[in-house]
Amino acid sequence: MFHPRKLPSASLLVILVLLSLLAGTPSSVAAAEGKTHCVTDSGAMGDGKTLCTAAIQKAIDACAAAGGGTVLFPPGTYLSGTLTLKSRVTLHLEAGATLRGSPRQVDYPAIKSKLPSRTNIYGVRSLIFAEDLDNIAIRGRGTLDGNGEAFKTRHHDGRRPMMLRIVNCRDVLVENVKMKNSGFWNQHYLVCQRVQIRGVQVWNHVTYNEDAVDIDGCRDVVISDCFFDSDDDALCLKSTLQQPCENILVTNCVLSSHCNAFKMGTDSSGGFVNVTLTNCSIISPPRSKKLYGMQRGISGISLELVDGGRMERIAISNVTIDGVEVPIFVCLGNRGHGFLISKETPKEDVPVGTLRNVSFDNIIATRAGKTGCSVVGLPGHCVENVSLNNVTISSDGGGQRAWASATIKELPKNYPEGTMFGNLPAHGLFCRHVRGLTLSNVRLQTDEPDARHALVLDDVQEANVSGLVCSDTPDAAALVRLTETRNVLIRGCQPLAPQGVFVRLEGRDTSGIALIGNDLSRVGKVSQLGKNAPAEALRSAGNLDPQPQ
Repeated sequence: MFHPRKLPSASLLVILVLLSLLAGTPSSVAAAEGKTHCVTDSGAMGDGKTLCTAAIQKAIDACAAAGGGTVLFPPGTYLSGTLTLKSRVTLHLEAGATLRGSPRQVDYPAIKSKLPSRTNIYGVRSLIFAEDLDNIAIRGRGTLDGNGEAFKTRHHDGRRPMMLRIVNCRDVLVENVKMKNSGFWNQHYLVCQRVQIRGVQVWNHVTYNEDAVDIDGCRDVVISDCFFDSDDDALCLKSTLQQPCENILVTNCVLSSHCNAFKMGTDSSGGFVNVTLTNCSIISPPRSKKLYGMQRGISGISLELVDGGRMERIAISNVTIDGVEVPIFVCLGNRGHGFLISKETPKEDVPVGTLRNVSFDNIIATRAGKTGCSVVGLPGHCVENVSLNNVTISSDGGGQRAWASATIKELPKNYPEGTMFGNLPAHGLFCRHVRGLTLSNVRLQTDEPDARHALVLDDVQEANVSGLVCSDTPDAAALVRLTETRNVLIRGCQPLAPQGVFVRLEGRDTSGIALIGNDLSRVGKVSQLGKNAPAEALRSAGNLDPQPQ
Protein backbone atom coordinates (compact mmCIF):
# COMPACT_ATOMS: atom_id res chain seq x y z
CA MET A 1 0.00 0.00 0.00
CA PHE A 2 1.16 3.50 -0.79
CA HIS A 3 1.68 5.69 2.27
CA PRO A 4 1.89 9.47 1.65
CA ARG A 5 5.13 10.84 2.97
CA LYS A 6 5.27 13.68 5.43
CA LEU A 7 7.01 16.69 4.02
CA PRO A 8 9.01 18.48 6.72
CA SER A 9 11.60 19.39 4.10
CA ALA A 10 9.28 22.03 2.66
CA SER A 11 9.14 23.92 5.93
CA LEU A 12 12.85 23.46 6.57
CA LEU A 13 13.83 24.60 3.09
CA VAL A 14 11.76 27.77 3.19
CA ILE A 15 12.83 28.67 6.72
CA LEU A 16 16.55 28.18 5.99
CA VAL A 17 16.37 30.22 2.81
CA LEU A 18 14.21 33.04 4.09
CA LEU A 19 15.39 33.46 7.67
CA SER A 20 18.67 34.58 6.19
CA LEU A 21 16.81 37.75 5.30
CA LEU A 22 15.88 38.33 8.93
CA ALA A 23 19.46 37.77 10.01
CA GLY A 24 20.72 40.56 7.76
CA THR A 25 21.07 44.15 8.82
CA PRO A 26 18.22 46.55 7.95
CA SER A 27 20.38 48.07 5.24
CA SER A 28 20.07 44.82 3.27
CA VAL A 29 16.54 45.78 2.30
CA ALA A 30 16.24 49.42 3.32
CA ALA A 31 17.38 52.55 1.58
CA ALA A 32 21.05 53.33 1.37
CA GLU A 33 22.41 55.52 4.13
CA GLY A 34 22.33 59.18 3.18
CA LYS A 35 21.05 62.57 4.12
CA THR A 36 17.81 63.03 6.06
CA HIS A 37 15.22 65.26 4.40
CA CYS A 38 12.51 66.51 6.78
CA VAL A 39 9.17 67.04 5.09
CA THR A 40 8.56 70.24 7.04
CA ASP A 41 11.69 71.73 5.45
CA SER A 42 9.98 71.24 2.09
CA GLY A 43 6.87 73.06 3.27
CA ALA A 44 4.70 70.24 4.64
CA MET A 45 2.34 71.29 7.42
CA GLY A 46 1.51 68.78 10.15
CA ASP A 47 -1.82 70.39 10.97
CA GLY A 48 -4.02 67.66 9.46
CA LYS A 49 -5.78 70.22 7.23
CA THR A 50 -3.27 71.44 4.68
CA LEU A 51 -2.80 69.23 1.62
CA CYS A 52 0.92 68.39 1.65
CA THR A 53 1.27 66.14 -1.42
CA ALA A 54 3.56 68.48 -3.36
CA ALA A 55 5.75 69.30 -0.36
CA ILE A 56 6.25 65.67 0.62
CA GLN A 57 6.94 64.64 -2.98
CA LYS A 58 9.52 67.43 -3.18
CA ALA A 59 11.34 65.92 -0.19
CA ILE A 60 11.21 62.42 -1.76
CA ASP A 61 12.58 63.71 -5.07
CA ALA A 62 15.36 65.66 -3.37
CA CYS A 63 16.32 62.60 -1.33
CA ALA A 64 16.51 60.45 -4.46
CA ALA A 65 18.51 63.08 -6.35
CA ALA A 66 21.06 63.10 -3.54
CA GLY A 67 21.63 59.37 -4.00
CA GLY A 68 19.14 58.14 -1.41
CA GLY A 69 18.48 58.58 2.27
CA THR A 70 15.59 59.20 4.64
CA VAL A 71 12.47 61.34 4.30
CA LEU A 72 11.48 62.17 7.88
CA PHE A 73 7.99 62.84 9.19
CA PRO A 74 8.19 64.50 12.63
CA PRO A 75 5.14 64.39 14.96
CA GLY A 76 2.03 65.82 13.36
CA THR A 77 -0.68 64.85 10.89
CA TYR A 78 0.19 65.27 7.22
CA LEU A 79 -2.67 65.22 4.72
CA SER A 80 -1.65 63.90 1.31
CA GLY A 81 -2.70 62.41 -1.99
CA THR A 82 -0.62 59.97 -4.03
CA LEU A 83 3.11 59.92 -3.27
CA THR A 84 5.55 58.22 -5.64
CA LEU A 85 8.53 56.54 -4.02
CA LYS A 86 12.02 56.48 -5.52
CA SER A 87 14.87 53.97 -5.27
CA ARG A 88 17.06 54.06 -2.16
CA VAL A 89 14.56 56.20 -0.25
CA THR A 90 13.17 55.44 3.22
CA LEU A 91 10.03 57.06 4.56
CA HIS A 92 10.45 57.31 8.33
CA LEU A 93 7.44 58.23 10.46
CA GLU A 94 8.38 59.19 13.99
CA ALA A 95 6.14 58.27 16.90
CA GLY A 96 3.28 60.75 16.84
CA ALA A 97 3.50 61.27 13.09
CA THR A 98 0.52 60.37 10.88
CA LEU A 99 0.45 60.37 7.10
CA ARG A 100 -3.26 60.68 6.35
CA GLY A 101 -4.84 60.16 2.97
CA SER A 102 -6.88 62.91 1.41
CA PRO A 103 -10.66 62.33 1.40
CA ARG A 104 -10.84 63.57 -2.23
CA GLN A 105 -10.54 61.11 -5.09
CA VAL A 106 -9.04 63.81 -7.32
CA ASP A 107 -5.88 63.71 -5.16
CA TYR A 108 -5.21 60.11 -6.24
CA PRO A 109 -4.45 60.02 -9.99
CA ALA A 110 -5.07 56.69 -11.69
CA ILE A 111 -1.71 55.04 -12.39
CA LYS A 112 -1.68 51.83 -14.39
CA SER A 113 1.34 49.66 -13.73
CA LYS A 114 3.53 48.52 -16.61
CA LEU A 115 2.58 44.94 -15.82
CA PRO A 116 -0.67 43.70 -17.41
CA SER A 117 -2.28 42.54 -14.17
CA ARG A 118 -6.04 42.51 -13.65
CA THR A 119 -5.39 44.85 -10.74
CA ASN A 120 -4.96 47.59 -13.36
CA ILE A 121 -8.75 47.56 -13.48
CA TYR A 122 -9.64 47.93 -9.81
CA GLY A 123 -6.39 48.91 -8.10
CA VAL A 124 -4.97 51.97 -9.87
CA ARG A 125 -5.03 54.51 -7.04
CA SER A 126 -2.99 54.53 -3.87
CA LEU A 127 -1.60 56.75 -1.14
CA ILE A 128 1.94 55.46 -1.76
CA PHE A 129 3.00 54.06 -5.14
CA ALA A 130 6.28 52.41 -6.19
CA GLU A 131 7.21 50.61 -9.42
CA ASP A 132 10.51 49.25 -10.77
CA LEU A 133 12.46 50.41 -7.70
CA ASP A 134 15.29 49.07 -5.55
CA ASN A 135 15.96 49.42 -1.82
CA ILE A 136 12.86 51.18 -0.54
CA ALA A 137 11.52 51.26 2.99
CA ILE A 138 8.68 52.57 5.14
CA ARG A 139 9.63 52.55 8.79
CA GLY A 140 9.07 54.12 12.19
CA ARG A 141 6.55 54.18 15.01
CA GLY A 142 4.13 56.48 13.24
CA THR A 143 0.82 55.80 11.47
CA LEU A 144 -0.47 55.56 7.92
CA ASP A 145 -4.18 56.44 7.87
CA GLY A 146 -5.95 55.85 4.55
CA ASN A 147 -9.02 57.91 5.49
CA GLY A 148 -11.11 55.07 4.10
CA GLU A 149 -14.31 56.43 5.62
CA ALA A 150 -14.42 58.78 2.64
CA PHE A 151 -14.52 55.84 0.21
CA LYS A 152 -17.24 53.60 1.62
CA THR A 153 -18.57 52.00 -1.55
CA ARG A 154 -18.67 48.51 -3.04
CA HIS A 155 -17.48 49.62 -6.50
CA HIS A 156 -14.52 47.69 -7.95
CA ASP A 157 -13.76 50.14 -10.76
CA GLY A 158 -10.63 51.78 -9.41
CA ARG A 159 -12.31 54.62 -7.57
CA ARG A 160 -10.91 53.73 -4.15
CA PRO A 161 -7.24 54.14 -3.18
CA MET A 162 -5.07 51.46 -1.65
CA MET A 163 -2.66 52.43 1.09
CA LEU A 164 0.51 50.91 -0.42
CA ARG A 165 0.91 49.72 -4.01
CA ILE A 166 4.36 48.27 -4.61
CA VAL A 167 4.98 46.84 -8.11
CA ASN A 168 8.04 44.98 -9.43
CA CYS A 169 10.36 46.28 -6.72
CA ARG A 170 13.35 44.64 -5.11
CA ASP A 171 14.56 44.80 -1.51
CA VAL A 172 11.50 46.23 0.19
CA LEU A 173 11.17 46.80 3.93
CA VAL A 174 8.02 47.84 5.79
CA GLU A 175 8.70 47.91 9.51
CA ASN A 176 6.97 48.83 12.77
CA VAL A 177 4.46 51.31 11.34
CA LYS A 178 0.76 51.26 12.15
CA MET A 179 -1.72 51.25 9.26
CA LYS A 180 -5.44 51.80 9.41
CA ASN A 181 -8.54 52.70 7.43
CA SER A 182 -7.43 52.00 3.88
CA GLY A 183 -9.92 52.90 1.15
CA PHE A 184 -9.32 49.51 -0.56
CA TRP A 185 -6.63 46.86 -0.06
CA ASN A 186 -4.20 48.07 2.55
CA GLN A 187 -0.96 46.72 1.04
CA HIS A 188 -0.49 45.20 -2.41
CA TYR A 189 2.91 43.83 -3.41
CA LEU A 190 2.94 42.72 -7.06
CA VAL A 191 5.82 40.57 -8.43
CA CYS A 192 8.33 41.99 -5.96
CA GLN A 193 11.50 40.27 -4.77
CA ARG A 194 13.04 40.17 -1.30
CA VAL A 195 10.29 41.73 0.79
CA GLN A 196 10.26 42.05 4.57
CA ILE A 197 7.16 43.09 6.49
CA ARG A 198 7.79 43.02 10.23
CA GLY A 199 6.35 44.52 13.37
CA VAL A 200 3.47 46.07 11.41
CA GLN A 201 -0.01 46.63 12.85
CA VAL A 202 -3.04 46.89 10.56
CA TRP A 203 -6.60 47.85 11.51
CA ASN A 204 -8.97 47.92 8.51
CA HIS A 205 -12.70 48.04 9.25
CA VAL A 206 -14.18 51.17 7.64
CA THR A 207 -15.07 50.12 4.07
CA TYR A 208 -15.22 47.13 1.72
CA ASN A 209 -12.40 44.96 0.28
CA GLU A 210 -10.07 45.95 3.07
CA ASP A 211 -7.48 43.17 2.89
CA ALA A 212 -4.65 43.87 5.30
CA VAL A 213 -1.88 42.47 3.06
CA ASP A 214 -1.91 41.01 -0.47
CA ILE A 215 1.26 39.29 -1.68
CA ASP A 216 0.81 38.83 -5.42
CA GLY A 217 3.28 36.77 -7.44
CA CYS A 218 6.19 37.77 -5.20
CA ARG A 219 9.37 35.86 -4.43
CA ASP A 220 11.43 35.61 -1.21
CA VAL A 221 9.10 37.23 1.31
CA VAL A 222 9.28 37.21 5.11
CA ILE A 223 6.33 38.47 7.17
CA SER A 224 6.96 38.39 10.91
CA ASP A 225 5.78 39.75 14.25
CA CYS A 226 2.73 41.48 12.79
CA PHE A 227 -0.86 42.12 13.90
CA PHE A 228 -3.39 42.10 11.04
CA ASP A 229 -7.05 42.79 11.86
CA SER A 230 -9.26 43.40 8.84
CA ASP A 231 -12.82 43.10 7.60
CA ASP A 232 -11.78 41.32 4.40
CA ASP A 233 -8.89 38.84 4.20
CA ALA A 234 -6.12 39.50 6.70
CA LEU A 235 -3.17 37.96 4.86
CA CYS A 236 -3.80 36.90 1.27
CA LEU A 237 -1.42 35.38 -1.26
CA LYS A 238 -2.47 35.90 -4.86
CA SER A 239 -1.14 35.19 -8.34
CA THR A 240 -2.88 37.49 -10.82
CA LEU A 241 -0.05 36.97 -13.34
CA GLN A 242 1.72 33.77 -14.33
CA GLN A 243 4.39 34.48 -11.72
CA PRO A 244 3.84 32.25 -8.64
CA CYS A 245 4.16 33.35 -5.06
CA GLU A 246 7.35 31.54 -4.16
CA ASN A 247 9.50 31.17 -1.03
CA ILE A 248 7.12 32.83 1.44
CA LEU A 249 7.58 32.64 5.21
CA VAL A 250 4.94 33.92 7.66
CA THR A 251 5.84 33.61 11.33
CA ASN A 252 4.94 34.98 14.76
CA CYS A 253 1.84 36.85 13.61
CA VAL A 254 -1.67 37.38 14.95
CA LEU A 255 -4.35 37.31 12.22
CA SER A 256 -8.02 38.25 12.45
CA SER A 257 -10.66 38.72 9.74
CA HIS A 258 -14.38 38.58 9.14
CA CYS A 259 -13.48 36.67 5.96
CA ASN A 260 -10.27 34.59 5.74
CA ALA A 261 -7.41 35.07 8.17
CA PHE A 262 -4.78 33.34 5.99
CA LYS A 263 -5.66 32.68 2.38
CA MET A 264 -3.97 31.54 -0.81
CA GLY A 265 -6.17 32.53 -3.77
CA THR A 266 -8.57 33.30 -5.16
CA ASP A 267 -6.45 34.40 -8.16
CA SER A 268 -4.00 31.58 -8.81
CA SER A 269 -2.76 31.84 -12.41
CA GLY A 270 0.89 31.26 -11.43
CA GLY A 271 0.21 29.47 -8.16
CA PHE A 272 2.00 29.14 -4.83
CA VAL A 273 5.22 27.23 -4.18
CA ASN A 274 7.33 26.82 -1.03
CA VAL A 275 5.08 28.58 1.48
CA THR A 276 5.43 28.27 5.25
CA LEU A 277 3.00 29.56 7.89
CA THR A 278 4.24 28.87 11.40
CA ASN A 279 3.93 29.99 15.02
CA CYS A 280 0.83 32.12 14.44
CA SER A 281 -2.46 32.80 16.21
CA ILE A 282 -5.72 33.20 14.33
CA ILE A 283 -8.66 34.68 16.21
CA SER A 284 -12.22 35.72 15.56
CA PRO A 285 -12.47 39.54 15.25
CA PRO A 286 -12.87 40.72 18.84
CA ARG A 287 -13.96 44.37 18.44
CA SER A 288 -15.47 45.10 15.04
CA LYS A 289 -18.70 44.55 13.11
CA LYS A 290 -18.60 42.83 9.75
CA LEU A 291 -19.10 44.43 6.37
CA TYR A 292 -18.19 41.29 4.39
CA GLY A 293 -18.02 37.69 5.53
CA MET A 294 -19.26 36.53 8.92
CA GLN A 295 -19.12 38.18 12.27
CA ARG A 296 -17.01 35.34 13.65
CA GLY A 297 -14.87 35.07 10.51
CA ILE A 298 -15.39 32.62 7.63
CA SER A 299 -12.13 30.68 7.81
CA GLY A 300 -8.82 30.44 9.59
CA ILE A 301 -6.70 28.89 6.83
CA SER A 302 -7.98 28.72 3.23
CA LEU A 303 -5.92 27.18 0.43
CA GLU A 304 -7.76 27.80 -2.82
CA LEU A 305 -6.45 26.93 -6.28
CA VAL A 306 -9.27 27.63 -8.70
CA ASP A 307 -7.74 29.54 -11.65
CA GLY A 308 -5.09 27.13 -12.86
CA GLY A 309 -1.51 27.29 -11.61
CA ARG A 310 0.07 25.00 -9.05
CA MET A 311 0.07 24.87 -5.28
CA GLU A 312 2.74 22.67 -3.77
CA ARG A 313 5.20 22.37 -0.90
CA ILE A 314 2.97 24.16 1.61
CA ALA A 315 3.88 23.71 5.29
CA ILE A 316 1.57 25.01 8.03
CA SER A 317 2.55 24.36 11.65
CA ASN A 318 2.11 25.50 15.23
CA VAL A 319 -1.05 27.51 14.65
CA THR A 320 -3.92 28.15 17.03
CA ILE A 321 -7.33 29.05 15.61
CA ASP A 322 -10.14 30.27 17.82
CA GLY A 323 -13.74 31.16 17.09
CA VAL A 324 -13.86 31.16 13.28
CA GLU A 325 -16.49 29.22 11.34
CA VAL A 326 -14.18 26.96 9.28
CA PRO A 327 -10.67 26.43 10.66
CA ILE A 328 -9.26 24.61 7.58
CA PHE A 329 -10.43 24.77 3.96
CA VAL A 330 -8.47 23.27 1.03
CA CYS A 331 -10.06 23.53 -2.41
CA LEU A 332 -9.07 22.69 -5.97
CA GLY A 333 -11.59 24.27 -8.35
CA ASN A 334 -11.99 25.26 -11.97
CA ARG A 335 -13.29 28.83 -12.00
CA GLY A 336 -11.08 29.60 -15.01
CA HIS A 337 -9.92 33.15 -14.29
CA GLY A 338 -6.63 32.54 -16.05
CA PHE A 339 -3.92 35.05 -16.86
CA LEU A 340 -5.35 37.95 -18.87
CA ILE A 341 -8.61 36.29 -19.75
CA SER A 342 -10.13 38.01 -22.77
CA LYS A 343 -13.00 37.41 -25.16
CA GLU A 344 -10.54 35.47 -27.31
CA THR A 345 -9.51 33.25 -24.38
CA PRO A 346 -12.58 31.40 -23.07
CA LYS A 347 -12.54 30.16 -19.51
CA GLU A 348 -12.81 26.60 -20.78
CA ASP A 349 -9.25 26.88 -22.12
CA VAL A 350 -7.74 27.56 -18.69
CA PRO A 351 -6.47 24.17 -17.45
CA VAL A 352 -7.26 22.83 -13.99
CA GLY A 353 -4.31 23.42 -11.69
CA THR A 354 -2.46 21.00 -9.42
CA LEU A 355 -2.67 21.07 -5.63
CA ARG A 356 -0.31 18.72 -3.80
CA ASN A 357 2.21 18.22 -0.99
CA VAL A 358 0.53 20.13 1.81
CA SER A 359 1.12 19.51 5.51
CA PHE A 360 -0.68 20.73 8.62
CA ASP A 361 1.22 20.06 11.84
CA ASN A 362 0.35 20.97 15.43
CA ILE A 363 -2.90 22.83 14.77
CA ILE A 364 -5.37 23.53 17.58
CA ALA A 365 -8.76 24.89 16.49
CA THR A 366 -11.41 25.69 19.10
CA ARG A 367 -14.96 27.10 19.01
CA ALA A 368 -15.36 26.44 15.29
CA GLY A 369 -18.80 26.74 13.74
CA LYS A 370 -21.18 24.07 12.48
CA THR A 371 -19.98 23.95 8.85
CA GLY A 372 -17.02 21.57 9.19
CA CYS A 373 -13.56 21.55 7.59
CA SER A 374 -12.90 20.22 4.11
CA VAL A 375 -10.20 19.10 1.69
CA VAL A 376 -11.77 18.85 -1.76
CA GLY A 377 -10.59 18.27 -5.31
CA LEU A 378 -12.53 17.64 -8.51
CA PRO A 379 -13.56 14.44 -10.31
CA GLY A 380 -10.50 13.38 -12.27
CA HIS A 381 -8.35 16.05 -10.59
CA CYS A 382 -7.44 14.97 -7.08
CA VAL A 383 -5.76 16.97 -4.39
CA GLU A 384 -2.59 14.98 -3.73
CA ASN A 385 -0.47 14.18 -0.68
CA VAL A 386 -2.09 16.07 2.17
CA SER A 387 -1.18 15.36 5.78
CA LEU A 388 -2.72 16.49 9.05
CA ASN A 389 -0.58 15.63 12.06
CA ASN A 390 -1.37 16.45 15.69
CA VAL A 391 -4.49 18.39 14.75
CA THR A 392 -7.41 19.15 17.09
CA ILE A 393 -10.67 20.54 15.72
CA SER A 394 -13.30 21.39 18.32
CA SER A 395 -16.54 22.79 16.92
CA ASP A 396 -19.83 24.06 18.28
CA GLY A 397 -21.79 20.96 17.32
CA GLY A 398 -25.53 20.91 16.88
CA GLY A 399 -25.47 19.17 13.50
CA GLN A 400 -28.54 17.19 12.46
CA ARG A 401 -28.56 13.54 11.44
CA ALA A 402 -30.04 14.48 8.04
CA TRP A 403 -26.92 16.49 7.23
CA ALA A 404 -24.85 13.30 7.36
CA SER A 405 -26.51 11.98 4.21
CA ALA A 406 -26.91 15.27 2.36
CA THR A 407 -25.60 15.44 -1.22
CA ILE A 408 -22.69 17.85 -1.53
CA LYS A 409 -22.51 19.38 -5.01
CA GLU A 410 -19.16 19.75 -6.76
CA LEU A 411 -19.48 23.51 -7.59
CA PRO A 412 -16.24 23.68 -9.62
CA LYS A 413 -17.01 27.12 -11.10
CA ASN A 414 -18.13 28.82 -7.90
CA TYR A 415 -16.19 31.41 -5.99
CA PRO A 416 -14.41 29.34 -3.34
CA GLU A 417 -15.24 29.87 0.30
CA GLY A 418 -15.10 27.63 3.33
CA THR A 419 -18.89 27.77 3.61
CA MET A 420 -19.60 27.21 -0.10
CA PHE A 421 -20.96 23.65 0.35
CA GLY A 422 -23.19 24.49 3.29
CA ASN A 423 -23.22 22.26 6.35
CA LEU A 424 -21.00 19.29 5.55
CA PRO A 425 -21.83 15.62 6.35
CA ALA A 426 -18.94 15.61 8.84
CA HIS A 427 -18.61 17.99 11.76
CA GLY A 428 -14.85 17.48 11.75
CA LEU A 429 -13.37 16.81 8.31
CA PHE A 430 -14.84 16.13 4.85
CA CYS A 431 -12.33 14.89 2.23
CA ARG A 432 -13.33 14.31 -1.39
CA HIS A 433 -11.28 13.57 -4.52
CA VAL A 434 -7.99 13.18 -2.64
CA ARG A 435 -5.10 10.85 -3.43
CA GLY A 436 -2.54 10.35 -0.69
CA LEU A 437 -4.03 11.42 2.65
CA THR A 438 -2.41 11.08 6.07
CA LEU A 439 -4.32 11.75 9.28
CA SER A 440 -2.11 11.21 12.32
CA ASN A 441 -3.21 11.96 15.89
CA VAL A 442 -6.25 13.91 14.78
CA ARG A 443 -8.90 14.73 17.37
CA LEU A 444 -12.41 15.69 16.19
CA GLN A 445 -14.80 16.81 18.89
CA THR A 446 -17.84 19.02 19.48
CA ASP A 447 -18.97 21.17 22.38
CA GLU A 448 -22.62 20.21 21.90
CA PRO A 449 -24.06 16.92 20.58
CA ASP A 450 -23.73 16.51 16.81
CA ALA A 451 -25.42 13.68 14.90
CA ARG A 452 -23.19 13.80 11.82
CA HIS A 453 -20.12 11.74 11.02
CA ALA A 454 -16.84 12.98 12.49
CA LEU A 455 -14.86 12.08 9.35
CA VAL A 456 -15.97 11.45 5.76
CA LEU A 457 -13.71 10.20 2.98
CA ASP A 458 -15.38 10.32 -0.44
CA ASP A 459 -13.40 9.18 -3.50
CA VAL A 460 -10.17 9.08 -1.51
CA GLN A 461 -7.31 6.83 -2.53
CA GLU A 462 -4.28 5.73 -0.51
CA ALA A 463 -5.11 7.02 2.96
CA ASN A 464 -3.47 6.35 6.31
CA VAL A 465 -5.53 7.16 9.40
CA SER A 466 -3.76 6.61 12.73
CA GLY A 467 -4.50 7.75 16.25
CA LEU A 468 -7.91 9.20 15.39
CA VAL A 469 -9.90 10.25 18.45
CA CYS A 470 -13.57 11.11 18.08
CA SER A 471 -16.89 10.48 19.77
CA ASP A 472 -20.54 10.37 18.81
CA THR A 473 -23.88 11.23 20.32
CA PRO A 474 -26.94 8.94 20.68
CA ASP A 475 -28.56 8.08 17.33
CA ALA A 476 -25.71 9.69 15.42
CA ALA A 477 -24.32 8.53 12.09
CA ALA A 478 -21.22 6.34 12.05
CA LEU A 479 -18.11 8.10 13.27
CA VAL A 480 -16.26 7.48 9.99
CA ARG A 481 -17.83 7.11 6.54
CA LEU A 482 -15.90 5.80 3.55
CA THR A 483 -17.60 6.30 0.18
CA GLU A 484 -16.10 5.05 -3.10
CA THR A 485 -12.78 5.00 -1.26
CA ARG A 486 -9.86 2.66 -1.87
CA ASN A 487 -6.80 1.44 0.00
CA VAL A 488 -7.22 2.91 3.47
CA LEU A 489 -5.30 1.79 6.56
CA ILE A 490 -6.98 2.67 9.86
CA ARG A 491 -4.87 1.87 12.92
CA GLY A 492 -4.28 2.87 16.52
CA CYS A 493 -7.61 4.67 16.87
CA GLN A 494 -9.68 5.05 20.04
CA PRO A 495 -13.22 5.91 18.98
CA LEU A 496 -15.97 6.50 21.52
CA ALA A 497 -19.43 5.42 20.37
CA PRO A 498 -20.96 3.06 22.95
CA GLN A 499 -24.25 2.81 21.06
CA GLY A 500 -22.97 3.65 17.60
CA VAL A 501 -20.88 2.52 14.62
CA PHE A 502 -17.20 3.16 14.02
CA VAL A 503 -16.92 2.78 10.22
CA ARG A 504 -19.59 2.79 7.53
CA LEU A 505 -18.72 1.70 3.96
CA GLU A 506 -20.62 2.94 0.92
CA GLY A 507 -20.21 2.51 -2.83
CA ARG A 508 -19.44 -0.45 -5.07
CA ASP A 509 -15.86 0.76 -5.73
CA THR A 510 -14.92 0.89 -2.06
CA SER A 511 -12.10 -1.60 -1.46
CA GLY A 512 -8.91 -2.31 0.45
CA ILE A 513 -10.06 -1.00 3.83
CA ALA A 514 -7.97 -2.36 6.71
CA LEU A 515 -8.64 -1.97 10.45
CA ILE A 516 -5.50 -2.95 12.35
CA GLY A 517 -4.61 -2.52 16.01
CA ASN A 518 -7.49 -0.24 17.03
CA ASP A 519 -9.10 -0.02 20.47
CA LEU A 520 -12.72 -0.68 19.56
CA SER A 521 -13.79 -1.65 23.03
CA ARG A 522 -15.98 1.45 23.40
CA VAL A 523 -18.03 1.24 20.22
CA GLY A 524 -21.35 -0.48 19.79
CA LYS A 525 -20.54 -1.87 16.35
CA VAL A 526 -17.31 -1.95 14.39
CA SER A 527 -18.61 -1.60 10.84
CA GLN A 528 -21.68 -1.13 8.74
CA LEU A 529 -22.26 -1.83 5.05
CA GLY A 530 -24.54 0.33 3.00
CA LYS A 531 -25.27 1.53 -0.53
CA ASN A 532 -23.72 -1.29 -2.54
CA ALA A 533 -20.55 -1.61 -0.48
CA PRO A 534 -19.00 -5.09 -0.95
CA ALA A 535 -18.50 -7.12 2.21
CA GLU A 536 -14.97 -8.08 1.16
CA ALA A 537 -13.92 -4.41 1.10
CA LEU A 538 -13.14 -4.50 4.84
CA ARG A 539 -10.56 -6.60 6.67
CA SER A 540 -9.66 -6.47 10.36
CA ALA A 541 -6.76 -7.75 12.46
CA GLY A 542 -5.46 -7.20 15.97
CA ASN A 543 -8.27 -4.94 17.17
CA LEU A 544 -9.79 -4.87 20.66
CA ASP A 545 -13.36 -6.01 20.14
CA PRO A 546 -16.38 -4.09 21.43
CA GLN A 547 -17.50 -4.94 24.95
CA PRO A 548 -20.64 -7.08 25.16
CA GLN A 549 -23.76 -4.99 25.58
